[in-house]
Amino acid sequence: MAKDVIVACDFPSREAFDAFLALFTDCKPFLKIGMELYYACGPDIVKEAKRRGHKVFLDLKLHDIPNTVGKATSVLNELGADICNVHAAGGVKMMAAARTALREDALLIAVTQLTSTSAQMLKEELLIDQPMEDVISHYALNAKAAGLNGIVCSPLEAAVVKKVCGEDFITVTPGIRFADAAADDQVRITTPAKAREIGSDYIVVGRPITAAQDPVAAYKRCVAEFLNK
Repeated sequence: MAKDVIVACDFPSREAFDAFLALFTDCKPFLKIGMELYYACGPDIVKEAKRRGHKVFLDLKLHDIPNTVGKATSVLNELGADICNVHAAGGVKMMAAARTALREDALLIAVTQLTSTSAQMLKEELLIDQPMEDVISHYALNAKAAGLNGIVCSPLEAAVVKKVCGEDFITVTPGIRFADAAADDQVRITTPAKAREIGSDYIVVGRPITAAQDPVAAYKRCVAEFLNK
């Protein structure tokens, strides 16, 4: 399975997105387009990224009744994203509806728990008393039962997910920071090199690249550390 670094393009406008991509003259990073950029620019931003030759992870985290999520996923097909996602908390039927609706050549993954979620928050705010690893493992098994290709989890849970779901089950892990960088609002984090060792297939990296003084150099550093090149 090919591993890759996905750059989280959390920009407020098309102009900011264009300015960022203009820096990359000798490579085509895999891009994550999330809610901020998608809502600011609309579906055409995904088509534009694909037109420019980038792979795209469309990070909209669909979560609704199965019928609604299935129909929404069908609409997203025309955008050509390489990876789409849903919330695992929506249940097996909802995830299965999305997988049925999504074109076969696209990966569908499920968000388990956000990397901003701590064990304390899980218990006190979400009323989930089980350990984080157990919750994420169970969500991952549900996603696999629904026919999904993998999940989004913190890199700290990637190894246990591989153990319960198999090596072919994809782990996409945000919460990546360089060893000498700030954690920002993330709680469950690790470095690119450690994520590789733990078993992440794709790492999603935002501010350490997009807010760097030299985003291209930061991206290449991340690729080198994650792919051990």
